[in-house]
Amino acid sequence: MEEKASHDDLGVSLMQRVVLSGLSTIACCLALSTVVLAGGPDPADYPLRVNILTYTSHSRHTREGKGFSDAPDYSDGLGQGDLFENGVPRGFNFTYSCIDALRASSGYETFPARWKKTDKTITVLLPEPGKPWNWVGCDLRAEMRPGLAYFWQDGSVVERASAVLKDWMMKHQWDPEKGKDQPVDVEPASSSSSGTSSSQGTAPK
Repeated sequence: MEEKASHDDLGVSLMQRVVLSGLSTIACCLALSTVVLAGGPDPADYPLRVNILTYTSHSRHTREGKGFSDAPDYSDGLGQGDLFENGVPRGFNFTYSCIDALRASSGYETFPARWKKTDKTITVLLPEPGKPWNWVGCDLRAEMRPGLAYFWQDGSVVERASAVLKDWMMKHQWDPEKGKDQPVDVEPASSSSSGTSSSQGTAPK
């Protein structure tokens, strides 16, 4: 009887070790996952918002000898957008060179952003293609348009006084910096494109 009890105790001890080992492995995996997720940019650190109205893009390789089937290293281009800072829309032209391709805002969509160099370089966060939960940064070299803003009107991007867009924002309660991402009493935005990648955004009347 004592020998059988000893074997039973040994079995229980081994089982406990297996269970503890499994729990330790799971804990390690969760810890590593947390570290990986924490390693990406945090949108909370990007208090400004950017609406990208239009852009052009072409891919390039930075290393010689790459085959045509290889993925490009960078995507270069230029475009137009609005920066929302302290409740004020500010139009700007930009050029960029990023590892991941840029994309236009969809409708009234805006992206988290912050200044890398005030009035010179804006870092904007974009959802990674195929992994929308993961953010990637892209630096936009900005040429600010003082007192002006861009918006869509009748299928074309127009440049007007910033105050015009600001009044429209207030009328339709649209303030992307405060999480008011969809204006009220406005028809759904539609897409438009003429040679460049673009997306219908605000359309003050």
